[in-house]
Amino acid sequence: MTPYEELIRRAKDVHVLHSVASILHWDQETMMPPGGLEHRARQLKTLATIAHEDFVDPRIGDLLQACEEDPELCKDAKSPEAVNIRELRRSYDRESKIPKELVAELAETKSLAQHHWALARKASDFDKFKPWLAKMLELKRQEAECLGVPEGGELWDALADSYEAGMCARDLEALFAPLRASLSNLIAELRDGGTEPSDRFNRLALPTLEQEAFVRFVSEKMGFDYERGRLDRSTHPFCGGSHCHDVRLTTRFHEDNVLDALGSTMHETGHGIYEQGLAENAIGTPMGTAVSLGIHESQSRLWENMVGRSLPFLSWLQPQLKDFFGAKTKDFSAAEIYGTANLVRPGLIRVEADELSYNLHVMIRFEIELLFMRGELPISDLPGLWNEKYREYLGIEVPNDRLGCLQDVHWSAGLLGYFPTYTLGNIYAAQFFNTAKAEISGLEEQFADGEFDTLKTWLNEKIHAHGQRYLAPELVSQVSGQAADASFLLDYLQAKLRPVYGMS
Repeated sequence: MTPYEELIRRAKDVHVLHSVASILHWDQETMMPPGGLEHRARQLKTLATIAHEDFVDPRIGDLLQACEEDPELCKDAKSPEAVNIRELRRSYDRESKIPKELVAELAETKSLAQHHWALARKASDFDKFKPWLAKMLELKRQEAECLGVPEGGELWDALADSYEAGMCARDLEALFAPLRASLSNLIAELRDGGTEPSDRFNRLALPTLEQEAFVRFVSEKMGFDYERGRLDRSTHPFCGGSHCHDVRLTTRFHEDNVLDALGSTMHETGHGIYEQGLAENAIGTPMGTAVSLGIHESQSRLWENMVGRSLPFLSWLQPQLKDFFGAKTKDFSAAEIYGTANLVRPGLIRVEADELSYNLHVMIRFEIELLFMRGELPISDLPGLWNEKYREYLGIEVPNDRLGCLQDVHWSAGLLGYFPTYTLGNIYAAQFFNTAKAEISGLEEQFADGEFDTLKTWLNEKIHAHGQRYLAPELVSQVSGQAADASFLLDYLQAKLRPVYGMS
């Protein structure tokens, strides 16, 4: 074996361990009996420890150095070999800084904390989750300290870099401040000067089993391959699995809000289409791995919002409703459903938020995370600060912990530094969709005919097939011809929502 061949073999072996852990996490969230929790935590701890030890083996470092010194391997910086070497070096250098004891404790705590978060959420009692949040925050601070603060940055940045390379709090604060003002102004403009669409469709009671069949049908029409994936239910919708031939989606249902199930499923299907679009021959390597969570989120938000909340899509969808729900939906026109799907009504729950207020939910969490990591927010003060920010940013009162600071699974899973990728995803999605419309003649008209393969193929070729060849900023420029720009998102929202509210 050449050094490169041995490096890739070892990387793929480590990926197998991570993929097993991913399936165990999926099982825990969907069908594992509660009694299996403690042993599941030990299983995940063991897998994480072995995978970490195998990856930070000094032999990996030697192989990386040998590959980096081979002029043939690295002469083309965008070749699969050069990309794999570059990204494996980045991961190796990061993971080598984290002691295996911390890796093991994080994996075990994540499994237990997620369980106790679910119990606390069900009871709407933050105190039940507080000790687990305290433990997870302490472990994440230790991880950030091991990774090291980037020059000119802070502890939070060390964690965020795992999800979006180079992302830092300073840049996000500069991006979010004007974006927040623009979003808030548009919310006020629609509220004060527009006519709110009907929400009648959101109050239509439909059996969840029929909803499940319906959203699976839509997901399949979008291009998700159920020979290589599946759809299940979970408390918090997510996309998991182990590789491009085994992608697991989950969603959730409310009897009186089929648009929530539809949006959640289209969102996770967007993630799933990305995963299924990654190169089969690169499984277990950076070239077969998504580039960043911001780019990943752009795929889910593009399908959920730019497609799923569009009038052409809903014009196609409206006659499909009767096949699944019969006469219950016959009095609802596509135009009325379109209005309901695009209601701007700030609410309590991030995953159920309208497109306009959604990013304010993300910004609240980002600001709280910074306070946590800076040591400026005692954990006991979280519910009060959460409620205060919801009052200030969204103008609503939080009635209880379940609908407030316990609604998201991320902190129990140790995903600090993750939330801003949702807003970055919205920014990227608007820019990608603007480019797709310019390059694909009659794209939205295709949605009205139930044709989605052209868009899926465009995304496969432009984004998914590249794996980690380009970092996120470079990929955005490569696809759209310019750097990421939030004005595409604002222009898209204004162009759609003003007419929905009867405003020019």
